[in-house]
Amino acid sequence: MMRLTLHRPPRLAWAVSLGVLVALAAIRPLAGQDVPVDRMVKLDPYNRATVELILDSAATLGLPVSSLRSVVYEGIEKRADGRAIVRAVRRQFGLLKTARATLGAVDSGELSGGAAVLGAGAHANQLASFRAQQKAPSRLEAFTVWADLLTRGVPTEDAFSGIVKLWSDGADYATFDRLWKNVQSDILQGLNPGTALQNRIRETPVRASPSPVKPPEGQQENQSSR
Repeated sequence: MMRLTLHRPPRLAWAVSLGVLVALAAIRPLAGQDVPVDRMVKLDPYNRATVELILDSAATLGLPVSSLRSVVYEGIEKRADGRAIVRAVRRQFGLLKTARATLGAVDSGELSGGAAVLGAGAHANQLASFRAQQKAPSRLEAFTVWADLLTRGVPTEDAFSGIVKLWSDGADYATFDRLWKNVQSDILQGLNPGTALQNRIRETPVRASPSPVKPPEGQQENQSSR
């Protein structure tokens, strides 16, 4: 489990940033931090009924309902308008569905991590490079660091190329954790976020991966036709 302390991304609308932050928090749950379900009574009846329908749909599809509940609870704590909470929950539901369709049969933590990456600005075809084709213990760490880098201003392509390179080369938890800390430090010292990541990727040693990551299906077809 990653031990990251993520900061809220500046200048993002609540309904957009909340889904990213809550999804990141959901993949790093803290022991004993269960929130009572009845907190949803603080929502007005109409918006509560709408939220409950979305939660039921998520449960039917096998999506992590806890990720959606966290969006609700966070919105309630921030005294957000009920309609804004519903929009945020719908957005998170959509991100989870896209992550499931893109990644395949990953666990709920990795699914929430994939949703966080999409919510932070990554593209589904980029996420497809991490599709469940083999057991990959560091996939969750890759998603957590990737989403956080995007919220810190690292360009989408730079973040993707750096993270997928490390992951396909077999980077482990310690490698991703070190990368995150170093890039965060460089950004806080004023270095351009994209440059900070590129510099740290170049100096990050990783062991060779025994099972290289297969490209998404579309790319496989293109390669086979050459």
